[in-house]
Amino acid sequence: MRKNSIKNTRVNAEVQRELSNILRDGIKDPRVAPMTSVVAVSVAPDLKTCKAYISVLGDEKAQSDTIKGLQSAEGYIRRELARTINMRNTPEITFVLDQSIEYGVNMSKKIDELTRNLKDGEDI
Repeated sequence: MRKNSIKNTRVNAEVQRELSNILRDGIKDPRVAPMTSVVAVSVAPDLKTCKAYISVLGDEKAQSDTIKGLQSAEGYIRRELARTINMRNTPEITFVLDQSIEYGVNMSKKIDELTRNLKDGEDI
């Protein structure tokens, strides 16, 4: 299976959907923040490994605690994924903190501030 094939795209979408359900309903670890979402999933073509990009709403401590909690619950998450998705191999999951949403919000604030300063006639 090639990396950008239709089958791989469907597998990525299905794993992302099921991971979101597992994080929403199944994780009881207090380290995992309640506002945690799966932004994207990249399953290797051989279905052995998987990178899950996680976005956490909160400060840096909440983000690091959430990643640690997810890494410690990786066995449970993988078992639940194997139970819900019928695949020959259940991928080994690596959780990666995705800060693109936070970066976009920060850039939007800077642009708004800059346009407000230009309207007021201030120099940059």
